Amino acid sequence: MGTTYAIDLVPVDEQGRSAPWSWRAAVATEDPRGFVGFGAPVLAPCAGEVVIVHDCEIDHEARRSQLTLLPYMLSQAGRLRGGPSAIAGNHVVIRKGTEGPFVLLAHLQQGSARVRVGDRVRQGDVVAACGNSGNSTQPHVHLQATDSTDWNTARGLPIAFATPQGPALPGRVGDHHAVMVAAPQRTLLPRPGCRAQLCEDDLVRAGA
Repeated sequence: MGTTYAIDLVPVDEQGRSAPWSWRAAVATEDPRGFVGFGAPVLAPCAGEVVIVHDCEIDHEARRSQLTLLPYMLSQAGRLRGGPSAIAGNHVVIRKGTEGPFVLLAHLQQGSARVRVGDRVRQGDVVAACGNSGNSTQPHVHLQATDSTDWNTARGLPIAFATPQGPALPGRVGDHHAVMVAAPQRTLLPRPGCRAQLCEDDLVRAGA
């Protein structure tokens, strides 16, 4: 699905927590509505044309406990067989140019889409809200850029964040042809006092 350079944005509070700790976090599933990012506005990270909107997948319970993560990981094959919507959940895809690249925002809240196919968006326009749909273990936004929307053959493209100091390449990516998008704090807007944190350990902390 072109996830080579994908990035997960996980909203956290001032203590770096995606949700307050409780006994359920240790041994059970959790209501996604208790997470700081759930329902937070998701903004278009770039200007372009909306080419895909999928908005009907449920937001399922969150899983931070290893006791709940293990069976979830063992059921991964079934989600893969369900196709792109089972993996990405609710999602919006923006085409930056006439022929791409394509920027995907995934795991959005059910029923939160504010755009339709064919809409033109500017960087910073609200497109949906952060959710916990698809292959996600807690509310977050999955961001990736690809060369097509044929997910079986799409190639992932590096992403660069626009900053006042110039393009910032996350992680160890060193490609000067990276797709430019807005910085994390301009893509996901958690409640006041919270922030969007880059999550590199996608499988354990936030799904794919």
